[in-house]
Amino acid sequence: MRCPKCSFQDDKVIDSRASKEGSVIRRRRECLKCSYRFTTYEEVEKESLYIIKKDGSRQEFDKKKIIKSMVIACQKRPVSHEKIEQLTTEIVDELSEEFDREVPAESVGEKVMTKLRAIDEVAYVRFASVYRSFRDINDFVSEVKSLSIQ
Repeated sequence: MRCPKCSFQDDKVIDSRASKEGSVIRRRRECLKCSYRFTTYEEVEKESLYIIKKDGSRQEFDKKKIIKSMVIACQKRPVSHEKIEQLTTEIVDELSEEFDREVPAESVGEKVMTKLRAIDEVAYVRFASVYRSFRDINDFVSEVKSLSIQ
């Protein structure tokens, strides 16, 4: 690892710890030339996922799109950004386990709706209205009734 201060290539690891529930290793390092201390993170590189859209086109999976859509759905709701990021990580992990490399777009949307429904019903209805393309108030009413039934 190259020192960020002097660019020397040799260092020693002072401390290693697992973080993010064991999926990342955090290492404190010290440069052997200038004694500057810095932190590095090591994690398993996952293969890229691709989304298969309704029209059959393929698009590289972008975790930021899920976060953005959940942030919009949770606007002015008591849902923290940390919770949204946690849910997004759960969704990505579930998709990676369920599918090899290609994920149908419907699966992503359904997982987002499931997670939102569990934490905030208003955010769920907001997301569902866009995802399911509600056409009028009757679509909203039937979705809200389905929430009260369960």
